[in-house]
Amino acid sequence: MTKQLRMRAGHSLAQALEEHLAEWSESTGVTVEIWALPGRDVPARIARAVLATLGESLFNVERHSRATVVSVAVTLGPAGLRMTVSDDGVGFSGPATGRGVTAMRAHFADVGGTLSVNGVPGEGTTVTGAVPRSRQGR
Repeated sequence: MTKQLRMRAGHSLAQALEEHLAEWSESTGVTVEIWALPGRDVPARIARAVLATLGESLFNVERHSRATVVSVAVTLGPAGLRMTVSDDGVGFSGPATGRGVTAMRAHFADVGGTLSVNGVPGEGTTVTGAVPRSRQGR
């Protein structure tokens, strides 16, 4: 079960991500590299999907990956929002399955987005979610 991530009143998605990633890194000892954070805010329902998916991703890193570094990027561009969480852990082969993966996909599907989880044995796992700009206003 993952810890539910929430945004504090008056905080942006970028601030919520930064705070949570710092706390998570300190509590787990896993180094977090923040590659990018959104420069402007997104609708609350999309922020909730990003935070829920990030929480599940980090839970999976902590529980399964044996990673030493996690890299996170959340960007907003002309095409929409994109979130990437990559680790340098043990990875996996075959399709990504399980309750956590199903939940992450559902979070992004609920806001009109898609999510993929790819592993490379011995090299890590990457979770990538995207919400097209056309879906962000809905």
